[in-house]
Amino acid sequence: MNNNHPAVQHALVRKQRLLLLSAAGLATFLSASPALADAVAPSADDAASTASADDAIVVTARRRDEDAQDVPIALSVIGSETLAKTGNYTLSQVQQLVPSLQVYSFNPRNTNINIRGLGANVSLTNDGLENGVGFYLDNVYYGRPGQSQFDLVDLQQIEVLRGPQGTLFGKNTTAGAINITSKAPSFTPEFYGEASGGNYGYHQLRASLSAPIIADRVALRLSVADTHRDGFLTNLHDGSKAQDYDNFSVRGQLLIKPTDTVSIKLIGDYSSQKQNFVLSIPVAYVTNYDGGALLANNIALRAARAGYSLLPARPFDRLGDSDAHYQANMKSYGVSGQLDWDLGGTALTAVTAYRWWDWDPANDIDNTGLSIFVKGQQANRQRQFSQEVRLASQGERTIDWVVGAYYFWQTIRGYGEVAYGPAAANWNLPAANQAIANAALNGFEADSYSEPRTKSYALFGQANWNISDRLSLTGGLRYTHEDKTGIYRQFWVAGTDLSTLSATDAQAATAFRNAFNPRTSYSIGLKDDSVSGLATLSWKAARDVLVYGSYSRGNKSGGLNLTNIPAGFTTSALAVRPETVDNFEIGLKSQWFDNRLTANVAGFWTNVKDYQTAITAFNALGNGVQYISNVPKVRSRGFEGDLTYAPSQWVSLTASGSYVDATYRDYANAPQALENNPAPVAAGGLGPTQDLAGVQLPGVPKFTYSLGADVAQPVGGGDIAVYAHADYSHRSSFNTSSNNSRYAQVPGYGILNARLGIRTESGRWDVSIWARNLTDTNYYQALSAAATGFITGTIGDPRTCGATIRTKW
Repeated sequence: MNNNHPAVQHALVRKQRLLLLSAAGLATFLSASPALADAVAPSADDAASTASADDAIVVTARRRDEDAQDVPIALSVIGSETLAKTGNYTLSQVQQLVPSLQVYSFNPRNTNINIRGLGANVSLTNDGLENGVGFYLDNVYYGRPGQSQFDLVDLQQIEVLRGPQGTLFGKNTTAGAINITSKAPSFTPEFYGEASGGNYGYHQLRASLSAPIIADRVALRLSVADTHRDGFLTNLHDGSKAQDYDNFSVRGQLLIKPTDTVSIKLIGDYSSQKQNFVLSIPVAYVTNYDGGALLANNIALRAARAGYSLLPARPFDRLGDSDAHYQANMKSYGVSGQLDWDLGGTALTAVTAYRWWDWDPANDIDNTGLSIFVKGQQANRQRQFSQEVRLASQGERTIDWVVGAYYFWQTIRGYGEVAYGPAAANWNLPAANQAIANAALNGFEADSYSEPRTKSYALFGQANWNISDRLSLTGGLRYTHEDKTGIYRQFWVAGTDLSTLSATDAQAATAFRNAFNPRTSYSIGLKDDSVSGLATLSWKAARDVLVYGSYSRGNKSGGLNLTNIPAGFTTSALAVRPETVDNFEIGLKSQWFDNRLTANVAGFWTNVKDYQTAITAFNALGNGVQYISNVPKVRSRGFEGDLTYAPSQWVSLTASGSYVDATYRDYANAPQALENNPAPVAAGGLGPTQDLAGVQLPGVPKFTYSLGADVAQPVGGGDIAVYAHADYSHRSSFNTSSNNSRYAQVPGYGILNARLGIRTESGRWDVSIWARNLTDTNYYQALSAAATGFITGTIGDPRTCGATIRTKW
């Protein structure tokens, strides 16, 4: 459908008007209900929001409720009020508020989450490799990063813990953890509703309802969110839109308190997301190496042979050309139960969970309107089960402690499909006999099946020795045993029957198929035992000043190469060695002027041995080959700071920033970049290597910072307030390739968001207008450099604007 047609445009406008009118009617109806008292001033959920010295941000970073300022861990807390003020509803948006957090998403499955430059690089996701940033929602670990890309629904707060958190959060937290808590059921009836509409067909409805079923014993909470936005990109092949967003999420919670000492929480959730993604946008066409030599079989030569006119390299026209179907659809659903039992001096917590994640993509991997690759995708069916039991001391003791055990099981079934069209032979094999090449590739399809399976067992304990009222020593250990197995098979399912050719031609055609997608089958397994640890000394220099120093050891178990591996790989290279992280950190947490000013700073030095990385290299045919391997040594060092100043209950200012120097220290066999003139490559093999020692890791800007301001002015006798919010985030330049190609260097950019509204003191209603990327800044999320010289980009969102109506009672 052509969305630019006048009739379609008129229908879209009518749809937006009806949505806004419906939202206004809903808010008016709900505003007639009794409301709970709620202050207009910013909430204490967000750092130093008020001037009261009694306010505290409560976190569970050490698996107990504590004041964030008393926890000797570098962390950022994003409360529900901040999420409402900024309008953030995805993790990718939240990263703008936490400078040392980086989230890059080529599509939901290929999401890379970094903290302080570590966790995952920016290459495509490999099912046999785990991320180094743990994602937790309501005490449940999510095994795949794609599961973090749904709407964030009805949250209490987000804690971003920086540095290894392996003692209490587990093996896959070598870079840090994201610990999210949703709002719990309430025994007091409450309702929250929100409706938004904006340009690009954006509309969103969010609501949550909580009520008692049996007074003081059983309560229910139901939360729902539905978001839609039309695409920012246009596919010239058929006029369709791409890079759209459609998400539906629902979460139900049942809180049961059979006695005053026992609490049981049951949670069930379901999310579905559909996107027309990815439409790659042309950024540049490279035909020569930097030394001047011609890039063989480059994109311009290929297009000329095919009689195909390449699109102009004007990326911010937001135009692409794709003849094959593309999509990025997924579903996530799960159930969990948490038991909390107050045993007097101790508390028992048990969390049981089972989760599903279904990923269904489609891609046009040649990024042109030619029928070269008609399929190129990997579907996933991920299943996981986890069980954690913790026993912790309660109250204030000389020694506070927590001990526990953890079990995790996961399987990821992968279904790969690669198929070729009638333009494939001419595009990829110009020097070959075209009759044989066409017989080999036209209509040829190779499918694959992979399945990594993980069983993980862990015992852990951590104790905090309160040496005095001002000095404390924390120590912890975690022992983890990993048992991983995996299988990989690639097989041919379609194509010309080569037995119809002569024996010589059939042999040549078979060789072509093997060069692209060889038949293969293998299995692999590994076992790993590791110990993570933590030692922290903290000192209260004054009542509101905490100084700390810590050392932590993190481990990530080995990975499995379950893919079409490069020629020459040995069996030993199929298993990737475990990753070990040693982190040293010093920090200061302080509050001044009766908690009006909060200032926190931290410095860190992290050494990584056998850094696990996903790599995309190119063979002699110019096709990408993806696998995982180890980099001998990596180092991340730098500092970060957070500042919040609330001179009155009507004004709050925030600033945060980080400097991250994350570099390879030993990486002599990195894949060669596109622009460097390589030596000849053997058929089926990979190109030469380069030494990247001293080079910044991909996806890591050295400097990031964010600024925020909230102001409010009471009117009408104080029952109503006009308020405004603005936040600005900036990232310096960073690279988004595993070979440090200069064509994948993303220029630095800054994004400004703003909101202006009016609300009642009770919170009965709130109406606002807002804009994201207010200045309409053109920027890239990522750049990719193919061996053909075709440079493509993932384009950042343009300016979006709209209005929101909220109500609660």
